[in-house]
Amino acid sequence: MASIGKLMKQAAKMQRQMQEAQAQMADQIVEASSGGGAVKVTASCDGAVKSIKIDPEAVDTEDISMLEDMVLGAVNQALDKGRETQAAEMGKLTGGMGGGMGLPGL
Repeated sequence: MASIGKLMKQAAKMQRQMQEAQAQMADQIVEASSGGGAVKVTASCDGAVKSIKIDPEAVDTEDISMLEDMVLGAVNQALDKGRETQAAEMGKLTGGMGGGMGLPGL
């Protein structure tokens, strides 16, 4: 029984650590750009887009679709970087076990 209690304490500790890490992801910022830097996006690692900056020279009223594609590309890159950063941080906590100790829900 003592080993089950120890395991439960370890699981609770890991869960607390993961919650803390997730909260920190909201504060960690990544940046991505497209169009040679014409469009820059910053996002937090929890998936929130924080800002979009567009170089005025990238605005061509004759080709709005190109600007839309650049914005979309930069947003997707920023969100991908955030997910990668979050996965790496969570992997440190779980030791690469894919979830808490390989158990669903942890």
